[in-house]
Amino acid sequence: MAFNILVVDDSAVMRTMIVRTLKMSGVPIASIHEAAHGEEGLRVVQEEWIDLLLLDVNMPVMNGEEMLTRIRADERTRDLAVIIVSTEGSETRLANLQAMGAAIVHKPFPPETLRETILRVTGVTDVEYYGSVAASSDQLDF
Repeated sequence: MAFNILVVDDSAVMRTMIVRTLKMSGVPIASIHEAAHGEEGLRVVQEEWIDLLLLDVNMPVMNGEEMLTRIRADERTRDLAVIIVSTEGSETRLANLQAMGAAIVHKPFPPETLRETILRVTGVTDVEYYGSVAASSDQLDF
């Protein structure tokens, strides 16, 4: 199984870096969609099958916290795996996002951290994807 992933971040440069890191992480990817803010991201979630959402917090138009609130309120997307990828430093805000079921990865991050977090939030193990030999961080060139 390969993941359909949506990356939502207002910075085109950061989206490119996240996509590059995703490709280096060793996680199987079927498709990667991108959005520049939460409103655009919600449209993608409604139009495409998404297995995993990587979401920034601080964005114009609709921030990540509001997008996550709307995703959790919709029974079709309520259980979507979400990873907050942000420089957000407010412990209160991060705790609120975690209470809504999101994992947190702080920017910047290495590919292996992203892979481990993806596997944890999706409930998939390395063995399910990589066979009896799990991927190790020494296989990544980052």
